[in-house]
Amino acid sequence: MRSLQPERQRQVWRVLRVLVALAVLNGAVTFHNVWPTLGIRWPGELSIDVAVLMLGLAVSNALFGATRRGVLVFLSVLVVLFALGRYGEVTAPALYGREVNLYWDVQHVGALVGMMTRVASPWLVCAFAIGLIAALALMYAISRWSLGTIDSALRNRTARIGTGAGAAVLIGIFAVQRLDDRVPRVPQFSIPVSHTYATQISRVLDTFAYSRAARSLPASPPLQSDFATLGGSDVLVVFMESYGRVTYDKPEISSVVNPARERFADAARDTGRGVVSAFVTSPTFGGSSWFAHSSFLSGIEVSDPNRYQLLLTQKRPTLVSAFKSAGYRAVAVMPGLRQSWPEGAFYGFDAIHGADALDYRGPEFGWWRIPDQFSLAALDAREVQPRPRKPLFGVFPTISTHMPFRPTPPLQTDWSRVLSEHPFDAAAVRHSLTQTPEWTNMGSSYASSVRYDFDVLAGYLRARADEPFVLIVIGDHQPAANVSGEGASWDVPVHIVSKQADLLASLQLQGFVPGVQPASQAIGSMHQLGPMLLHVFGSDPNGLPPHKLTATGDESRTNAYATTVAQDGSIAGAIAN
Repeated sequence: MRSLQPERQRQVWRVLRVLVALAVLNGAVTFHNVWPTLGIRWPGELSIDVAVLMLGLAVSNALFGATRRGVLVFLSVLVVLFALGRYGEVTAPALYGREVNLYWDVQHVGALVGMMTRVASPWLVCAFAIGLIAALALMYAISRWSLGTIDSALRNRTARIGTGAGAAVLIGIFAVQRLDDRVPRVPQFSIPVSHTYATQISRVLDTFAYSRAARSLPASPPLQSDFATLGGSDVLVVFMESYGRVTYDKPEISSVVNPARERFADAARDTGRGVVSAFVTSPTFGGSSWFAHSSFLSGIEVSDPNRYQLLLTQKRPTLVSAFKSAGYRAVAVMPGLRQSWPEGAFYGFDAIHGADALDYRGPEFGWWRIPDQFSLAALDAREVQPRPRKPLFGVFPTISTHMPFRPTPPLQTDWSRVLSEHPFDAAAVRHSLTQTPEWTNMGSSYASSVRYDFDVLAGYLRARADEPFVLIVIGDHQPAANVSGEGASWDVPVHIVSKQADLLASLQLQGFVPGVQPASQAIGSMHQLGPMLLHVFGSDPNGLPPHKLTATGDESRTNAYATTVAQDGSIAGAIAN
C-alpha cells in the first residue's frame, strides 16, 4: 500500500502539470488589453485554436506515436507568433484607435525604429532590445515546456481519449455558437488568432487585387472657383497634426489648450481679423495624416491605403489645381518630409519645401527636429514677404504636435531670430530638451504641444498684422486612443481667420460659428470641406454650395474600436509620418 502512495502522488503531479500547460497555452492567445495601457488581463475565455491543436496532437499520438522534436519546436514557435498576434490585436486599438494592418505597417517599421532611437536614450533603447529578446526567449521556453508536457501525457491511451474527446466537444460547441445566435455563449470563446492572421492575409491579397472600395473610387466633385471673394488674398492652410475634438472634450487637456486657443483668437481680433470655427469628421483616427490631407485637397474621401494609392495614380482636379488655374502660386511646406515624395506630383505644387530644403540649423527637438515656428517663419520669408509675386496658396502640415509630443520647442517671441542659427536662448533649449516622451502618459505632453502651436500661430498673426491672408487651421485627426480615450469622436476642429467680414459671414451660413468654440455638431466630412470653401471663395458665396455638406455628428465614428475601412490604416506609418 505504501508503494502506491508515491505513484499516486506522481500521477497527481502529472495531471497538475498538464493542467498548467493547458492553462498557459490557452492564456497565451485569449488575453485582453488593460485599456489603454500595454498591460493584459485574462477574462476566462477559451481558445478554439488551442482546442484544435489538442485534438491534432491526440490524433497524431494515436496514429504515429510521440510527436517529433522538430514538430514540437515548430509548434512552439507558432504559439509565440499567435501570442504576438493576439497582443497586437488587442493592444493596438487601445493605444492607437485602430487595428494593425501588417501589409502597410511593415513598410514603416524602419522609420518607426529610427524615431524610437532618436527620441529615447541609448540606455532605454538597449534595455528595450534586451528585454524584447529575453521576453521572446521566455515565451518560447514556456511554450516548448507546455507542449512537451502535454505530448508526454498523450502517450497514455486514457489521456489521449480524454483530451481528444474534450477538444472535439469544445470545437462542436464553438461551431454551434457561431451558427446560431440563440445558443448560450457558455463557455465563452475568444476570437481565434487564426482568424486574425487570416484577416491580415486577406488584406494583403485584397491590396494586390485592388479592393472593391478602391475600384469604386467616386468621381471628383466640382473643384472650381473664380475666388472673387478673396480679392487676391493669400490662403494659408495649416494642418495641425493630431489636433482633435479631444482638446475640447477632455477637461485635463482642454484646461491647457483653451487659454492658448483664446490667445489665438485675441491675436486675430487685435490685428483686425475675425475667426470662425466648426467641426468636421476626419477620415482617419490616431494617424495616417495623409488620408486627411488628400481628402481635403481632392474632395474624395480617402479612408484606407487602397483608395489613397489608387487616387495618386489618376489625374484628378484638386484644390491645388483650382488655385493655380486662378493665377495662384501653390506651395507646400513639409518639415516632416525627409525623402523623395512622388505623391507630390499628383497635387502639382509649384514648390515643395521639405526638411532638407528648409535648411534648419538650430537645435534639434526630438525625432522631428524642426520646430513649427521655424517652418512657418520660413514659409513667410520665402513665399509671403517677397514682392512682387502671385497670390499664394500654401499648405503646411505641422510636426511639433506629432507623437510622441516631446520635446516641445521653446517659443521665440522675437520672430527676427527664428530663422537664424541661434533661434533660442541656451537656457530655453536646455529646458526643452530635458522633456522626454512619456510613453504611458502622453496626455499632458500632447496638450502642451497643441498649446505651443496655437501660441506660434498667435505670434505670427501679430507679427504680420497688416497681411490680409486667410488662415485656415485644420486638425487632421484625433491623437491616438491612449490620449483621446475610449470611444472618442473622429471629429476635428477647423478655424478660419480673415480680415474680410463678408467672407466670415458666408462661412457662418455654412455652419461655422464666431470664435474658437465650434458648435457641437460636425458640419460635414473632411472631403466636403474643400469644395465648400471654394464655393465660399467664389462670386456667389451666400448661395447654396453645389454639394451640401452632410453633418455626420458622432453617430458614424464615435468608437475608436469600430470596424471601419479607416481602421485599415497604418499604425507604424502614423508614427513615422
